[in-house]
Amino acid sequence: MKRLIAAALLLWAILPLSAQTVRLRLATTTSTQDSGLLPVLNAPFEKMTGITVDVIAVGTGAAITLGVKGDVDVLLVHDRKAEDKFVADGYGVNRRDVMHNDFILVGPADDPAGAASAGSAGAAFAKIAAARAAFVSRGDASGTYVKEMDVWGKAGLKPAGTWYKEAGQGMGAVLTMSGDLRAYTLSDRATWLSMKDKLSGLKVVFEGDPFLFNPYGVIAVNPQKYPKAKYMAAMQYIAWVTSVEGQKVIREYSIGGQQLFTPDAINQTP
Repeated sequence: MKRLIAAALLLWAILPLSAQTVRLRLATTTSTQDSGLLPVLNAPFEKMTGITVDVIAVGTGAAITLGVKGDVDVLLVHDRKAEDKFVADGYGVNRRDVMHNDFILVGPADDPAGAASAGSAGAAFAKIAAARAAFVSRGDASGTYVKEMDVWGKAGLKPAGTWYKEAGQGMGAVLTMSGDLRAYTLSDRATWLSMKDKLSGLKVVFEGDPFLFNPYGVIAVNPQKYPKAKYMAAMQYIAWVTSVEGQKVIREYSIGGQQLFTPDAINQTP
């Protein structure tokens, strides 16, 4: 894998920009887009390489499905089990850790279910179910929804009823809906930080459980399975987001003085 990445970097350095003018299809989760990170991360890459990154921001499950169909060239997603299966099944290659943050439970400022007093994420969810307090779920195959289902499993519950609403929407839309309904929801921290000033009446009611760890990985679509995939461009992108400079962009991206993501490939302080 290191040799492949080194080869990609070498090709990046020696090819003229005109030869690299291609469009790279990136399937990614809505959190990387809604948080505002992607425009900041992709702009230097596009300038250096002449490659245009076409972003398709959907839930992680939908992003992986696009990869399975060969409709994209590279994935930046956050569901490690699904990522590993994608690679094991031969659809993806050269997966690398990129960054992480965590999931948080957001809810009404008055916390009618008393979730803030819980000792774990599962216990917080159990309090919401017991109070039949409104909860808005992503209701899709996103990494956030997968984690939500894992937390309900920790609580020994299968949520159902009028209090539990499946939106089938991205994180930004679900946070907006939760604000309108005075409901709880599970959010990635980055999207919450990018939107919280527009969501009066909501606050973080529970955080800090190690179970809510949220890692992101980048994967190239397998060119042996999909010969039309832009593999070398995908490898250049992987090299960029895991490089010293790319990781610096991730580390320094903040809103209101709060860092949204922690780099994992190279986590060095300035």
